[in-house]
Amino acid sequence: MPRSAPVAVFRLLSWIWLPVWAGLGCQAQVVEQPSPPSQAQDEAVVVPTHRSVPLPPSASNSVLWVSLDDHLGAGTRSDRSASQLTLISAGAAPLRLLDQAGKLALSTDRLRFSWRRVALPEPLDVARRVAGPFASFESADQIAQRWRSQGVEAQVAHPGEWEVWAPTDALDLAGVSLREVSQRISSVVMPVLEGPEGGRTLQGPLQVQAPDGMRWNGGVLRGPFRLQADAYGSWTLLEQLPLERYLEGVVPHEIGAGSPAAALQAQAVLARTWALANSHRFALDGYHLCSDTQCQVYSDPRLASPAVRQAIRATSGEVLLWDGQPIHAVYHATNGGVSAHAEEAWNMEPLPYVQVQADGAAAWGQSISLPLRSNQDVQALLNNGGGAYGAGHPRFRWSRVYTAGQLAQALAAADQGDTVPTSVSVQKRGPSGRVLALEIDRDRGAKPLVLELDAIRRTLRRLPSTLFVVDAEGAGVWRFQGGGFGHGVGLSQAGAIDMADRGWSAQRILQHYYPGTQLGPFTAPSGYAPAKAP
Repeated sequence: MPRSAPVAVFRLLSWIWLPVWAGLGCQAQVVEQPSPPSQAQDEAVVVPTHRSVPLPPSASNSVLWVSLDDHLGAGTRSDRSASQLTLISAGAAPLRLLDQAGKLALSTDRLRFSWRRVALPEPLDVARRVAGPFASFESADQIAQRWRSQGVEAQVAHPGEWEVWAPTDALDLAGVSLREVSQRISSVVMPVLEGPEGGRTLQGPLQVQAPDGMRWNGGVLRGPFRLQADAYGSWTLLEQLPLERYLEGVVPHEIGAGSPAAALQAQAVLARTWALANSHRFALDGYHLCSDTQCQVYSDPRLASPAVRQAIRATSGEVLLWDGQPIHAVYHATNGGVSAHAEEAWNMEPLPYVQVQADGAAAWGQSISLPLRSNQDVQALLNNGGGAYGAGHPRFRWSRVYTAGQLAQALAAADQGDTVPTSVSVQKRGPSGRVLALEIDRDRGAKPLVLELDAIRRTLRRLPSTLFVVDAEGAGVWRFQGGGFGHGVGLSQAGAIDMADRGWSAQRILQHYYPGTQLGPFTAPSGYAPAKAP
């Protein structure tokens, strides 16, 4: 695998700072809208789409802002605080809390925050058009790009599920349901530092330094940390960390610290590439990435084994490029023997560097006839997996049973009504055999429900993938038989481990899953902003 010297890859993030919203220390995104009838026609009403916060700074110093916990303080009322946030030092050195001005506010081994509502000096009116919810950022961003192509400043939001927010004068989008949101914000949630003598309300953002690290989710993180407001009236706890340390907290949790060297190197390249290409995901809330499966799983970097650290060093600065830009480097646990197009997983344009292919030894691959369009085609694949790469993964093949009651419960949890399903059938498949549309008929004359793409697994959460066949097993019982774990696009981690065990290099593994890409350093031009996935 080629080696290159470390480069300042994070110069690709060139954020544009907007004016600061006076009185709250946060930035207001404003949209000019037509004047109401009561005002002169040459006047304009300035209405923001949301209560905005500053964008994260330019990451020219190769630092990521990663969310550890979000929507903190949500649900706080005048008479009740939301759940408290407790931060604990991992060693003898105390945590250092710095206030909004950067001055030391407290030095202690434990910080405890509650929340309270504080009235604004003047109410803020916000109004927007909202599309969604969507099951993934990818599907939401596709809708945002459709609006942007019309000159609309649409933004992806994550108030709970993924949504797209646009000004109230944004035009309708064909085939997209929209709703209008109008709100007067008269109070905001603020953090309260609890102590022996009561609480002290603080203005954010707040900085937390941890000389000996901070305990978090069973591990230890080094920080520094940041507590800041989001666009929804709640708060986010962030860690500010260098890209390469971020990789130490991603690679072992995504593919396993004991994986062979070539697989670890391939994962390191992908994790670095994905972070660079997706660092705009939470721009609306003033940070880059989250730390769960909506992004890449990030946890205690101390768990990175010497082999993981060596893989990160061996690929230092290397990313996968297409037309000189970092690719949308999606990956998953196992593809069940056949990889998928991106548009089989999300509502998005095709990615030119991923393709449908039988993922296994040559002789076995020749026995798989693509595309897999019918139930019979998929069943034949599920019955014939012995020659696939990664066939030893525990979810390479799987079976799940849903009763009518369990389906009804899953649909109700997804706000799809409370009627009971009477039949389940596959309406459409992609070329890899994955289900693109799943129809569920329901009783009491309810209109049939069609789940599409990533909404299938987002609703029926026990399904490991959308590569399945479904058959009735008596009245009100359906068995889903499938293969793979995850969306099936790009690198299969189980496949990469299998290939590495067979002697494949990291570069060969990456070319297999992302044909036509180039492996090398990325140096962003001045003024560059992260490219959106096509």
